[in-house]
Amino acid sequence: MQPADSPSEGTGATSSDVPEHARATRSGSRAALLGAMFLMATSAVGPGFITQTTDFTVKLGAAFAFAIVVSILIDFAVQMNVWRVIGVAGIRAHELGNKVLPGIGWALAALVVGGGLVFNIGNTSGAGLGTNAMFGLDPKIGGALSAAIAIAIFLSKRAGVALDRIVVVLGAGMIAMTAYTAFVSKPPVGDALRNVVLPDTIDFLAITTIVGGTVGGYITYAGAHRLLDTGITGPENVGRITRGSVYGIIVTGVMRALLFLAILGVTAGGVALAQDNPTASAFEHALGTAGSVVFGVILWAASITSVIGAAYTSVSFLTTSKTPPRTQNLLTVGFIVVSAVAFLSIGAAPVTLLIFAGAFNGLILPIGFTVVLWVAWRRRDLLHGYVYPMWLKILALAVWLLTLYLGWMSLSGLSDLWS
Repeated sequence: MQPADSPSEGTGATSSDVPEHARATRSGSRAALLGAMFLMATSAVGPGFITQTTDFTVKLGAAFAFAIVVSILIDFAVQMNVWRVIGVAGIRAHELGNKVLPGIGWALAALVVGGGLVFNIGNTSGAGLGTNAMFGLDPKIGGALSAAIAIAIFLSKRAGVALDRIVVVLGAGMIAMTAYTAFVSKPPVGDALRNVVLPDTIDFLAITTIVGGTVGGYITYAGAHRLLDTGITGPENVGRITRGSVYGIIVTGVMRALLFLAILGVTAGGVALAQDNPTASAFEHALGTAGSVVFGVILWAASITSVIGAAYTSVSFLTTSKTPPRTQNLLTVGFIVVSAVAFLSIGAAPVTLLIFAGAFNGLILPIGFTVVLWVAWRRRDLLHGYVYPMWLKILALAVWLLTLYLGWMSLSGLSDLWS
């Protein structure tokens, strides 16, 4: 019998000869993979990254291009290995960790959930700021309404389909609007490219914060865990798993570069951004009066998709592969409620909170990646006999050592941030 995902291979059959149910299966599978890609991408490009990018672009100028490229390269090495190990093994990261060393998986879960909660408070506040820029709503009211929208998604009968569709649509919209802003702001692209190779300055806190904010903590596992829930697992699906991770990295990389260039185009022209909301100020200078609304849409889209991603992924660490979907959805709703209540109660300054969360997640990254590295090198049994490529093993080892170094360097930066 021909597999459902390649019914015409070697038969000369056309697409019209493929049974309707087989085409539906292929279509649903592609949609699920696309959803996993964009869940990873939108989680990585959330309000924290937008805030961090503005803050560091103002501070470092074109030299920040080096940190952006380093974060993309680290992201590539991390996600290629995380998606492949978790996807081939077919179990979640904390379950995998407990099989490597009993208890380490739950320790990882505690760290990821704790970091995810901190980040989700920032995500909710970002959603509030987005609605404020779009409609003039009080940020707390906007944050609460955005949390309610996220809750409605997980309470719907087809929560998985709704999740996949909303992250794809909003992710594509964010890229389109940011690309237009970057084009209008006319950034010094040549100067940025030069700094990729010969940076004027290297800021370790900036690198670690961006890495932590785009691939650290819960973000590391968002796409891979979503992939598991779609059933695209096992050695037989290595090709699709790999393509999903690569395409997801490309999406995040494009968004990071575009946002950086959009802000750089404004600041390079000598414009002093407003202290209370520098990112909105940059969009207003680039696009005029419409800039505030465009910024609001981008920030809200980045925030609500990150609320969804943080809640979904954090709860996946509190459950197992055998947990009923309904139970997981209700727990996710509870996580969103806790995050929203915490935001409404704390009322913390978003910039400080988001930058801290990114740096904190950068410290978590080496711990979880140790499990992935160990399975890739030593536990072929957990990969169902799959022979892990040596080049990926070496790449994983190199980036693991780098994350240890960056995590150590960020400790002094965090102490300076709070001093």
